[in-house]
Amino acid sequence: MIPIRPSYPAASLVIGLAVFLVWIGPDLLFGYRHHWLFENPLTGKPASTLPPALHSNPLFLTVRMLTTAALVPVVEELFWRGWLLRRLIDSRNFEKVPIGTYQRTAFCLVAVLFAAEHGPYWEVGLLAGIAYNWWVIRAKNLADCILAHAVTNAALGIFVLISGEWQYWL
Repeated sequence: MIPIRPSYPAASLVIGLAVFLVWIGPDLLFGYRHHWLFENPLTGKPASTLPPALHSNPLFLTVRMLTTAALVPVVEELFWRGWLLRRLIDSRNFEKVPIGTYQRTAFCLVAVLFAAEHGPYWEVGLLAGIAYNWWVIRAKNLADCILAHAVTNAALGIFVLISGEWQYWL
């Protein structure tokens, strides 16, 4: 059974905030996002398709924040680290693989696939995938990873709302 309570909530909070800083830091410090490595036909372009009218729609923004901070971390962590990581370790009996089991190939593949899911933000997606993989292995608790991911997404959502940098909400 997968625990629903984090074992290390304070550490999960710190890791979530660190991943958030990794996510926005390169853009703020170096502004390289429009380099061809991050803006091309394969990865797409870091631009929001959100209609400007929704930028100030309270109902939409509330639903978007709740989805970003509560739903996405649960679904993604259940898939990436709760299922796929363990499935890659033992495809026949993945349910018997304890949460937090380390196997190098599975670790690397999940991190790379997690990066690919994040399009033009693939490089920070890779770092986030490595951080979340490491954290679930260290904490041995998927709830800690969900909390860290939720903190990252909530901080990113707040950053988008305050800064108007809508491209972070692709």
